[in-house]
Amino acid sequence: MLDTAGASVGLPLEAGPDEPAGVRSRPSDADPVRRSGTAWTRWFVAALVALETTAAAVAGAAVLATRDGQSSVATPVLIAACLALVPLWPALLAATGAYAERVIGAGSDEFRRVVRAGVVVLALFSFVSYAAELELSRFFVVFGIPGLVLMTLGFRVAARSALRALRRRGACLKRVVVVGRGGAVLSLVDRLQAERPAGLQVVATCVTEPDRIRVGEITGMPVGGLDGVLEMARSVGADTIAVTSSSETAAQYLRELSWELEGSGLELLVAPGLIEVAGPRLHIRPFEGLPLLSVEEPHFEGWRRVVKGGVDRLAAAGALVVLSPVLLGLALAVRLDSPGPVLYRQERVGLNGRHFTMLKFRSMVVDAEQRLAAIQDANISDGLLFKMRQDPRVTRVGRVLRRLSLDELPQLVNVLNGTMSLVGPRPPLPREVAQYERSVSRRLLVKPGLTGLWQISGRSDLPWEEAVRLDLRYVENWSLALDLSILRKTVSAVLASRGAY
Repeated sequence: MLDTAGASVGLPLEAGPDEPAGVRSRPSDADPVRRSGTAWTRWFVAALVALETTAAAVAGAAVLATRDGQSSVATPVLIAACLALVPLWPALLAATGAYAERVIGAGSDEFRRVVRAGVVVLALFSFVSYAAELELSRFFVVFGIPGLVLMTLGFRVAARSALRALRRRGACLKRVVVVGRGGAVLSLVDRLQAERPAGLQVVATCVTEPDRIRVGEITGMPVGGLDGVLEMARSVGADTIAVTSSSETAAQYLRELSWELEGSGLELLVAPGLIEVAGPRLHIRPFEGLPLLSVEEPHFEGWRRVVKGGVDRLAAAGALVVLSPVLLGLALAVRLDSPGPVLYRQERVGLNGRHFTMLKFRSMVVDAEQRLAAIQDANISDGLLFKMRQDPRVTRVGRVLRRLSLDELPQLVNVLNGTMSLVGPRPPLPREVAQYERSVSRRLLVKPGLTGLWQISGRSDLPWEEAVRLDLRYVENWSLALDLSILRKTVSAVLASRGAY
């Protein structure tokens, strides 16, 4: 969502005529300066260091416990290597930046640094063993070090989950001042408030003079001007500045703001104006000394799509076989509960606008469409969908099916025949697609999914714009890793029954 200051200064933005001129001086030694890092970061890093030092000791002990076949000459060398691994491992993690505040809880970037440290320690011990003819245990190199990397990754995954849980409860947050033009600031404030697990808590804003009253009334937060960012940050105890990309936050202003923040200990982040594009698609590329933000095209074809299609079909076939007794039981329950067919067939729109028949267990009475007009006034949706918390058309068994998303299990047949995917955007109705704007129609660039970001983020509780935004985020940033993450989170979302009605 946000990019760091190093990348932001070189964004190709034109300076506006109303931008402040002149170079601000950096804070003097007499100015109060915030300490780098926060209290929660220090204890969090300390806990990680302790865990990962322990992991190194456990890996070394495991190697020594399986040293069968080692000669008496090699054993002291092996013991020394295992002992050296204990302090070396956290030191290498620190050297690769795995304990840096900005990567803690960041996910893939954090994991890459752990793997990088593992490659370094593996190469180091292999080189020393070869150069000095030490004859280290093969178990140490082949299993000990890779096992240590896997243990560390496991600790990092667990720590990330714990950190996100703490952030949802309002702990371990960075205090942020958002800077820019009024509309852009309000948009970024909304996004940061909605993404609490990201760990950024907006505490104040700094906007252009004409926007100050409006922004203050809407946010209810302290509002300052563009020339008083540092003073505002100090007054509210902020540790991060987030700048929106607008004419008032163009290259010259960002450059001057970065100079002003030097020595203050404040982190400078910039929203590049590409909110839905993130992760691997964004890169900083230097052109003759000018750093520019490079945005790669999303990949809708290629080997990853072939792998995704193969995995979808194999998983769907396996799930249909394993769940066949459950599917038969649910079908019987639907048939006995109310008259009508077991399956509900509905035309939906899939990849590249092609229509297909989507299957679900019937959860409503057979004349549900005819009854829709009579309850249209009870619609609580703010978009193209019909939503009603206590829909009288839903059957008794249907309420249970919907609450646990069991009505969607027949869509495994759609996944098997290739019209749907396990993960993707929500499959839209033709009447919805007919009203799509150009940006929303990008949802049709990938197959619709049995689950997706919308499923794990609230389902029917989501506003229309939020549901569309989540689908577009998936389309723009699709990856196999993201699919696995969504599938994992779908289980907890279904069991919690969030937004299911």
